[in-house]
Formats: sequence, C-alpha cells, structure tokens
Amino acid sequence: MRVLTVAADRPGAYPTIGSALLEAPDGATVAIAAGTYAETLELSGRVVTLQAEAGGAVVLDGAGADWPTLRAVDGELTLRGLDIRAGDNLAVSVERTVLTVEQCEVRSRSRPAISVHASTAFTVDRCTITGAETGIVVEGASGRILDSTVSDVTGDGIVVALGSDPLIRGCTVSGCGGRGIYVYQYSRPELTDTTVARTATDGIGVAHGSTATIRRVTVEDTRGAGIAFSPGSGGTVEGCRTENTALAGILIPDGATVEVIEKASARPADTDGPLEQLLGDLDEMVGLPGVKAEVHALVDEIQVNEWRRAAGLSVGAVSHHLIFAGAPGTGKTTVARLYGKLLKALGVLPNGEFTEVSRRDLVGQYIGHTAEKTATVFEKSLGGVLFIDEAYTLSRSAGSGGDFGQEAIDALVKLMEDHRDEIAIIVAGYTTEMNDFLDANPGLASRFSKTIEFENYSAPELLLITDRMVAAGDYQLDAAAAGPLTAYYEQIADAPNFGNAREARRLVESIRKAQSQRLRALGRMPTTEELRALLADDVAIAAGLHSSVGG
Repeated sequence: MRVLTVAADRPGAYPTIGSALLEAPDGATVAIAAGTYAETLELSGRVVTLQAEAGGAVVLDGAGADWPTLRAVDGELTLRGLDIRAGDNLAVSVERTVLTVEQCEVRSRSRPAISVHASTAFTVDRCTITGAETGIVVEGASGRILDSTVSDVTGDGIVVALGSDPLIRGCTVSGCGGRGIYVYQYSRPELTDTTVARTATDGIGVAHGSTATIRRVTVEDTRGAGIAFSPGSGGTVEGCRTENTALAGILIPDGATVEVIEKASARPADTDGPLEQLLGDLDEMVGLPGVKAEVHALVDEIQVNEWRRAAGLSVGAVSHHLIFAGAPGTGKTTVARLYGKLLKALGVLPNGEFTEVSRRDLVGQYIGHTAEKTATVFEKSLGGVLFIDEAYTLSRSAGSGGDFGQEAIDALVKLMEDHRDEIAIIVAGYTTEMNDFLDANPGLASRFSKTIEFENYSAPELLLITDRMVAAGDYQLDAAAAGPLTAYYEQIADAPNFGNAREARRLVESIRKAQSQRLRALGRMPTTEELRALLADDVAIAAGLHSSVGG
C-alpha cells in the first residue's frame, strides 16, 4: 500500500490533498499533516484513504463552495481523524461507495453533514456531527453508526430511508429541531444502547411501512412522543426508557404492529454490572434475533423470581434446562457458555462453569457402565452448565445410539429430577432429530423449559462474521473482497452439509493460506500492510478450494 504525504511546508510532500489524489494509485493512503486545507474533493471510481498524521489536527474546509466538501461515487473511501466542514452544502456525500468514517468531526450549515446513498456497506464510528440541517442521511444502504454523537442540528438527527437497514449503536442524538431519529420508506434499522434527547418533535419516528428494532434506548426531553409509530409500521421496543416527553412515551396507533417488551423494569439497578455486560456480549453476536429475545426473556423471568423470593412471595418451579435446535455452526455453544455465566450473575448457579460433552463421554461399553459414566459427568457439572452436543445420537431412533445410549438418557432424566436447581442442562442438535430424542423417554420433554431455535446465518451475516474473524487475527480484508465473499456464501447456503460459522472459519484459514502463497512469491520481505492485507484474489482462490462444501 502506497502512502502519500500532504504538508504545505514540507519539502518533497504534496502541497494539497487534491494534488496528492491526482497521483495516488487505488488503495493508497493519503497522510495529511496538521493544518487547514481549503479544498473540495470529488472522487469517482477511486479506492483511497484520507487520514490525519498522528497527533495532527487536520481541517478540510469547503465552507466557501456551492458543492459538497467531499463527494465520492462508485468507489471505496476511508476517512480518519479529520475535521470536515461545509457551508451551504453537504460535508460528505457518497453514492454506491463503501464508506468508512472514523474519529472525524463533520459539520455543515444548511444541508446534511453525511449522506450515504445506495451503498452496500458503510461505517460511521466514534464521530461527532454538529451544526447541520440533518446529521446523517442513509438511503438504500446497509451499514453501522457506532458510538457517535449527533447534536445541534436544525432538522432530524439521523434519517434512515429507502429500505436501509443500518445498526445504530452506542450513539447520542440531541438538540434537534426535528426528530432525533426518523425511519421511513420501508427501512429496517436496529437501534440499541442509544440516547435521544432534546428534540422539537418526536424522539424517534417510524413511518411508511418501516420496521424498527429498538433495544435499551433512552429518550428524554422531547416536545413530541418519545417513540412514535405510524399506521402500517411496526417493530420491537425492548428495555427502553422514556422520560419527560410532551406526548406518550411510546405512541402506537391503530394499524401499527409493535411488540413492546418491558425489560427496563426487570433489570438490576446496576446497569454497569456483570449481568448487563453479559447481555451486551449476547447482543454483540451476529444475527440470532430470535435467540437473543428468548434469552433476554429467560433472564428477566429469573430476575423477577429472585426479587419475589427475596420479598417473601411465592415463586413457581422454574427449570433452567434448555433445548438448542438448529444446524451446527449457528452459535449454540457460544450462547450456552453465556447462559451459564448469566445464571451465575443472577445467583441461580454458584459457579456457572461450562462442560461440553457428546455421546462418547456418556455412553459405556457394557451394561451398567453408561449409568456410571453419565453420573460422573453430571456430578462434575453440578453448579454449572452441562452442554450435550448432538444429543439425539443417544436415542435408539438415531440408529447408532443403541441401548447403551438409551441408558444414558434414562439416567439423565432421574438425575435432572433429583438435582433440578443445581445444574442447567442444554441439549443441542438438528431440529428434527431433537424431536426424536425427546420421544426417547416419557419424562424427558417435561424436564426442559424451552426449545430455542437457531436459524442459519444469512450471507450478509456470514460476511460480518468473516470480518470479525479476520480482524481478530490482525488481518485487514480488502473492501473489494466483499463481493466474492457474499457470492460464495450465497452459492453454498443451500448445500446439505453447509456449516455456517464453521464454514466461515474454514474459509478464513484458506484465505490466509492463499495470502501466504502470494506473499512468498514476492521474492522479498512484505511490508506490514502487505502482511495484514487479504485481497479479493486470495478470497477467490480460497472459495475455489471450498467449492464443494462439506465434501
């Protein structure tokens, strides 16, 4: 990756950002020295990063122009650490462009500060947007707005339109002359852990066939409703708090389909405690909306029961045993581990330790041996979670289970009854096979409180999982790789042995191998950037290696 330096008073450097861009190849980084640059930039079909040099305050000032300060079309643009200013026009405007804006200040006077249109991916992360007509406008785009502040705008703070489905998380939107967040035109955003305050109308508005998922959002000091839905719209409002609103806290008219889950009252007062942190870890997982909702509901029920018990009120018997149904690689083991930690945080289990076993750990090789092995595993797991993967292999109907597997099931049923409050047992496997497993013993199904279905990940969700795996390994996936990755996941999604996140993990390993072969062929030691970069060609090679998934 080539780095071009911009510094007006530095010999050998480019005097302006525009002059550097004229010579910058695709994929280049333009490092900008501290200073104010009275420039406007228009990029078409370019792949480039503009970033401030370490410790420098860089102002890109387009206040005197009648066009956007920075406009990009059909490319990939990354902005880091910049102060971007506009006058009576947009500060940042992109169309069909993969946009990343990190730790930037963006401001405008009479137009939106940031506009993202028809883009497959965008990220606005740890940014401050102020003084605009609208803070951020998202139209027909997918992406994320994270840990950012939108304040003191004359209109709406954030507008989500034209079928967009961004994640808005950890943000603060305040001081708006219109709504804090407005969702319309069949959009489907997720709003979580966000605060909306001081708005001239509604705090959050959802209209025109849109569906919004709103979790743990605080709305206060509004001159309209806190959260207002229009007829024909819908969504979920979960764990939210509204305060000092002129109209209803949550306004749901006839014709709107909204599920309100009153979670705020069922949560501990210490919202920074381990329980909330664990629930936050759950919500950070990719996809699994149904699973997350079920676990949140379980936690709330357990918490209220503990409060009732402390108040001397009667509490009904509650089983903590669960059935996780779904294909491999859909997050069952990860959620099971979190469930144990949640039960510990709630005071239900003393240690929350996680023990994962399969058929071979429970089933012996002669009569009586199985009951002994099963009891040993069970006793070691007391006080925590016992996770039995592919539990259906224990039943006679599974073919390979046999009578010894049935002996393990019968032993488990009795142990679960004798120690119902001392352990949480989770059995996991394919949905159909788990139904057969429950028929293996007349008392088995009644021991479990709930079946939670784990759906397969979509291609976009697998792409996000891949991004996280790559970042965790200190690699950087080239933006051009998103296309072949998505195409690959869509191609294999219906394969009979499709492994979901496991397939993503195998693919990442193959991408790394392809990168290693490419770098070895350079004939020299790669740069740090080259060692981190995973290119579209690496993905294409790896996808070819995995074209027969599960084979």
